[in-house]
Amino acid sequence: MIIIRYILKNHAIPFLFSVFILISVFLLQFLMKFADRLVGKGLSAWVIFQLIIYNLAWMIVLVVPMAVLIACLMAFGGMSQNNEISILKASGISLYKMIIPPLVASLFVAIFLIYFNNNIYPNANHAARLLMEDISRKKPTLSLVPGVFSQDIPNYSILVREINQNKNELRDVTIYDYSSPPKMNVITAENGKIYYSTIQKKIVMDLDNGEIHESDRFDEKHYRKLRFKRHKIAMPAEQFSFEQTTPGGQRGDRELSAQDMILIVDSLEIIQAKNQEDLNKVLLRLSHGAENLTPISKQTTESSSYIYLKMEQKLKENENSVFNMLARIDYTKQEINRFWVEIHKKYSLPFACLVFVLIGAPLGTMMRKGGFGMAAGISLVFFLIYWAFLIGGEKLADRGIISPFIGIWIANILLGILGLFLLIKSAREKVTLNFDFITNLIPKSWKAPEPENENS
Repeated sequence: MIIIRYILKNHAIPFLFSVFILISVFLLQFLMKFADRLVGKGLSAWVIFQLIIYNLAWMIVLVVPMAVLIACLMAFGGMSQNNEISILKASGISLYKMIIPPLVASLFVAIFLIYFNNNIYPNANHAARLLMEDISRKKPTLSLVPGVFSQDIPNYSILVREINQNKNELRDVTIYDYSSPPKMNVITAENGKIYYSTIQKKIVMDLDNGEIHESDRFDEKHYRKLRFKRHKIAMPAEQFSFEQTTPGGQRGDRELSAQDMILIVDSLEIIQAKNQEDLNKVLLRLSHGAENLTPISKQTTESSSYIYLKMEQKLKENENSVFNMLARIDYTKQEINRFWVEIHKKYSLPFACLVFVLIGAPLGTMMRKGGFGMAAGISLVFFLIYWAFLIGGEKLADRGIISPFIGIWIANILLGILGLFLLIKSAREKVTLNFDFITNLIPKSWKAPEPENENS
């Protein structure tokens, strides 16, 4: 029991550390990718925080299996470097027994990921999509540049010659108001202030000491001039305000649980069976029409030509319907494959935790290095291989070239076989992976000088 706790303790800290580092990397990449959609829109810190939390879901799905591999490489690599693996083997504990604790722990992690993929991940994806749509609809906040006309507000052109950014005070203001066609108002003021209304629906300009010039495009004789000491203008600001959509409505395949998608697949298969039945009826009707032409040689030439003409017309009438049925069958089949791909992914990614333990444990004992850099580098290579198989299998399964099961599970199957091979190889004999060949690629001028021998 002490040995089990010791092995698990060696895995726990690298696992948590790897999760933190990898999520930080993914989060930084996400913020850099979507920074241009967020900057300049006056979004509150709470909205940004919500967006980050929702997108953490897909990061966790990718990060946890990779962290399991890094933890195994670091734990078994450190134990091998300290000769603890050799000591445990000498005391009668084989590598097969040493791998049981992390394998059981990874099983619990996989069960958690399955629950996460079916209950938390879909809802987070749905909420993240709605939030991004709401953010994309929100226009940037009103920006006034001294001496430059601003047309951010529809039907208004605003020119301000001096702006006090700290107090939102304006000097020498000119506003062209086209909100009430065919009339046009030109408003000038010496001073003013700008602010949002309480409910963020209006932009209010509080002006002092100015004039309003009102004219009519269709009546040149109509002209009115008003002077004011104080005047307020309320302009629409809905395009600058942020309104968050409540969750609901139609969901995509990555916003559904496996159980929900299975129900959809069942409905699609019923539709597919009905489409196939309709196609068979049309083809059967056409085949009966063709059979009726068999005794045509006994008929007169005129009657046979007439029959051929009618048959040709009938085939053309049914040609479009046949093509439409075939297109519906093909589309429904693609939809069924697409949903089955997502269903299998809900379980194949968690299962990868077990596969990566089978790979990480023997590799860790072979490389005899427990550092995070080496473990992260090796795990990145295997994860890229895994991801390449997963993406390739997904594309082939979506197109119906291979079954969704093979397309999604082929990465786990191949890497699982490789892991078992490495485990057996490492358990039967002492194998060490040496990465010193990398240092041979470094120029001698870059290497530190070797210490001189004291005896020389």
